Amino acid sequence: MLFSPLIVLGALALVLIVSGLLEFRYHQLVLSSIPVRIHVNGTRGKSSVTRLIAAGLRAGGKRTFAKTTGTAPRVIDSKGIDRIIHRLRRPSIGEQVRLLKYFSSEKPEVVVMECMAIQPQYQWISEHQMVKSHIGVITNARPDHLDEMGPKEVDVVKSLCNSVPFSGTLVTAENKHKHILETVADQNKSEIVFSDETSVSEDELNNFSYIEHPQNIAIALDVCDKMGVSRDIALSGMHSVQPDLGALIVWKLTGKNGFVQFINGMAANDPVSTLQIWKFVIDRYPTTKGTAVFFNSRDDRPLRTKQMLELTFEEIKPEYFIIRGDKVEAKVRRLMHHSPDTEVNIFPLSESFDSVAESILSLPDNVLVFAIGNQVGAGQEILQKLSNSRDHG
Repeated sequence: MLFSPLIVLGALALVLIVSGLLEFRYHQLVLSSIPVRIHVNGTRGKSSVTRLIAAGLRAGGKRTFAKTTGTAPRVIDSKGIDRIIHRLRRPSIGEQVRLLKYFSSEKPEVVVMECMAIQPQYQWISEHQMVKSHIGVITNARPDHLDEMGPKEVDVVKSLCNSVPFSGTLVTAENKHKHILETVADQNKSEIVFSDETSVSEDELNNFSYIEHPQNIAIALDVCDKMGVSRDIALSGMHSVQPDLGALIVWKLTGKNGFVQFINGMAANDPVSTLQIWKFVIDRYPTTKGTAVFFNSRDDRPLRTKQMLELTFEEIKPEYFIIRGDKVEAKVRRLMHHSPDTEVNIFPLSESFDSVAESILSLPDNVLVFAIGNQVGAGQEILQKLSNSRDHG
């Protein structure tokens, strides 16, 4: 008996529809087995905030699992142990569904997930079809990923608002565009909490083993408070957290001329966040021996390279500037009048990582080095080279 192509196609379509409905139903059962879901979005600080929230809730006795998608994606179990996510293909938001299934099997009380979507439509799908959070977080909104979310900063805010939960709570430290966030939260019938970074004291900051931004801590504390965990208990967990790979960690390096103080700020990709981090760093680590900026650029991000060069010469104005990148000489020359005394050293992308690291280690004694730009790939290789010169004394 012969079947017409239409019958075959119809049968295949029916199978796909039934399969999709079954998968949808199963996902709803997965979600219903996770009592509290927290979804962390924003421009900067997502991975750190995810870790801090999970650590604070664990300290409060809640069985909490977390997933970060930052510099190096991780699953963090209920004991705070990191597990690397090995990807056999390009990352996609479908990863969230698979991990929610895994978390469900572990019988958690809370799951904290970092949003991995960038395009506005995928942010909406990630929140309203995949995670369906009880508490949503928007850390901040900065002019980054403008190709996907722009062209303006206000468009970035509107894009991030796709992750505001329905009938839940939104926690955010974004104060510049309050009215947009309040409007969307009201439309979604969600409460909104604005976190205040000035509420975090110097003593609370100093108890971290790395440089944590007070904004991230304030957000995490507000989320823990909503979950019934006291400030002191939440902080006790946060102070013992394993920092994200992109966290601001200070290294004292043994260089050729003495010691070099090295601070990695490469996790911040936009100029606004990078400048804020720089101001935060120079306030906590003032130096009289001079400053240096190391910029690891990408040849496929010309706009970001331009922005970071402008930031370096117009705002930071370091004594020394080391840049790894191609076709940057003309851009540097055009900006040098803003900081004519800056000593510039340019390395093409083909230059060995050893040469770049050696240049940093050859700076004068007690110079403060602030690293910016791209951390993935070459950035991590250079960091690994530098880590061999760390002084552990």
